[in-house]
Amino acid sequence: MTLPSGNLERPPVQTLDEMRDRGLLTCDQHAEIGAWVGRARTPEAIMAMPESLWRSLELASVLMDVDADLRRPPTLSF
Repeated sequence: MTLPSGNLERPPVQTLDEMRDRGLLTCDQHAEIGAWVGRARTPEAIMAMPESLWRSLELASVLMDVDADLRRPPTLSF
């Protein structure tokens, strides 16, 4: 899963909490992912997350349609 740098509407921690609240992540998965990301100091460190946690996070992301804003055409305002 890639978190776009321009996505200010839904911060990653809020999204992780929402995944747990919707039952898409267990409390243990939520805690493990949150702890991993909290300890990571670089994107590379986050990418080193154990595969089982990545699979859980990616599935929850798909089910929540987290990337929907990336598929929407840009809003042009003048």
